[in-house]
Amino acid sequence: MFGITVLQPRYRELVLFKAFTGLRAEASRTYLSFLWWILEPILSMSVYYVVFGLLFQRGTEDFVAFLLVGLVVWQWFANSIKHGMNAIHSNGRLMTQVDLPKEIFPTIEMVMDLVKFGFVFALLLIFLWIYGFDISPAYLALPLVIGVELLLLTTFTYLAAAIIPFVPDLKFLIDALLQLAFFLSGIFYAGASIPEQYQTYFYLNPMANLIEAYRDILMDGVWPDWAALFKVGLFALAGVYSAQLLIQRFNHLYPRIVEA
Repeated sequence: MFGITVLQPRYRELVLFKAFTGLRAEASRTYLSFLWWILEPILSMSVYYVVFGLLFQRGTEDFVAFLLVGLVVWQWFANSIKHGMNAIHSNGRLMTQVDLPKEIFPTIEMVMDLVKFGFVFALLLIFLWIYGFDISPAYLALPLVIGVELLLLTTFTYLAAAIIPFVPDLKFLIDALLQLAFFLSGIFYAGASIPEQYQTYFYLNPMANLIEAYRDILMDGVWPDWAALFKVGLFALAGVYSAQLLIQRFNHLYPRIVEA
């Protein structure tokens, strides 16, 4: 799923080992260790709930659950891109010492964020069950939706990681675009609430489709929109392939560019 190269056994073991050591090192830098993987998104979600749910009174009856699903899904997507986009650029010294496929570096960051997402998503499921949202047969579609999002974030992470060594300042533009997309992906509102003449443009955003798919499954207990999911999945699959080819195209150029 992360591309043909990193699925090879010798590289897969390296990715998993580096991701594990990275997570352990990250946890050791704080007093609360692994708990911060859970507390940080909870604090962030609490702030957004106070602002949009209470102060601006944007909430509905199930706004807490509605907001949590959107934020958990979005934070996995955005954090993976933010952490992975600098991975090739920040490993210049290592690249001059060892010849490795450069997509390994952003993949390590994505695996770390995938593990963190797993913890937070498990807590989200527990919260939803306590809140009164029952498990339904539609849960069978969850692995597919998660897989499509994984492909999508891999596409953008690989693409950003491929270009940033040549244009380091691009990371600031990407941060701004992620902030814009944050408010355009339906995290605080449902797509159905948008005027009909603008809904076509809204659903051009692949994350808007995925967030809605998660809510369909977790909150409404219905199957996601298969046609929309297929389109996003096809786009993401083609994107991963193209972005990996781009990284491989400059594979031997990165060490010289980064060290320059």
